[in-house]
Amino acid sequence: MKKQLITEKDVLKAASGTKILSVPKNALITSLAKDAAKEKQVKFVEEQPVGAVSSSPSNVVLEVKTIIIGSDHGGFSLKTELIPWLVSMGYQVEDVGTTSEAAVDYPDFAFAVGLRVKQTPSAIGIMIDGAGIGSAMALNKIPGILAACCYNEFTARNARQHNHANALTLGSKALGSETCKSVIQAFLKSVPEPGRHEARVKKIRDLEAKFTLS
Repeated sequence: MKKQLITEKDVLKAASGTKILSVPKNALITSLAKDAAKEKQVKFVEEQPVGAVSSSPSNVVLEVKTIIIGSDHGGFSLKTELIPWLVSMGYQVEDVGTTSEAAVDYPDFAFAVGLRVKQTPSAIGIMIDGAGIGSAMALNKIPGILAACCYNEFTARNARQHNHANALTLGSKALGSETCKSVIQAFLKSVPEPGRHEARVKKIRDLEAKFTLS
């Protein structure tokens, strides 16, 4: 059987989308393609045989199109700054509140973010409160949500690549707006990785399933 050739052009096409390039088993990958993949952070993933069950969980968001954003009163100002910035980068942004700096309870808006993420294909959640910690706790009570409170680019990339997070929480009193933007960009541009990371995330979801009421 003739082996498929994976070229630099194939990698560059993947780089403009999900940053994952599906390749047939035993495909030939050119040196230029490998170099381009390293530069553009494109991952090669072996195609599943016909009839096989994909190892990728159905709820892993690879290409982010929609952002569900929310905040409490402490995160409201930062949220209003971030929304037009996110829109300028081409994302569809849905704001679930709050709508002012009047005091509110962060679990209510974390729930609103998590619920919409569950309902919206290709969506990622962003929730902002004073420290980001309480909102992460609330979001992680929602089945199917994996929320991470991130404070630099490394934790943001790790949350997506290794932990398959589909929600990001930020602390408006802990981070400046420019740092928040760099954290968000790192989170949104990272792709959940398969293999050992996926196996570990499955164990997290198995723990969730043990305590989920039917």
